[in-house]
Amino acid sequence: MTNELHGRKVAILATDGVERVELEEPLGALLGAGAQAELLSLHTGEINARQMDIDPAGTFTVDKKVADARVGDYDALLLPGGTMNPDQLRTDRDAVAFVREFVETGKPVATICHGPWTLAEAGVLHGRRLTSWPSIRTDLRNAGAEVVDEEVVIDRQLISSRGPQDLPAFCKAIVERFANAPQPA
Repeated sequence: MTNELHGRKVAILATDGVERVELEEPLGALLGAGAQAELLSLHTGEINARQMDIDPAGTFTVDKKVADARVGDYDALLLPGGTMNPDQLRTDRDAVAFVREFVETGKPVATICHGPWTLAEAGVLHGRRLTSWPSIRTDLRNAGAEVVDEEVVIDRQLISSRGPQDLPAFCKAIVERFANAPQPA
């Protein structure tokens, strides 16, 4: 265990249908680097994870409803994928507002797979460079993003990856970027 992220608090925004490995592996990397993490969601209790969008893959306990969360309480944001997860988040006013406000602070935001759908809905992708799961790339281009097919893309505070196959590089990148982000006074 390292302490690169000691004193850093990361919000993870996800809901039912999250791709288990895209939440679990980055969470493990963040905790292993000394970060604190809170799972924010649309409801309290637990969220149901999936494997490959189809198979049930257990649950995660929600720490707080996104409607009750304050952007100022977190140093970074993680948006995991899975098809159903961001599709639900992007239709929730509180989730979209939280993501928009978070991006506007300049704090780091990491997203993988279908996760950028919520960024598109928040209207924060114009002029940004990122990657994603192939099936949502047209949506991201329509939101004004330059979309590329690379393992990890870093554009200012935005870190993105294509999917589960990129998790080792994604986890390494988010720990490094979150550790090097300015801490609030």
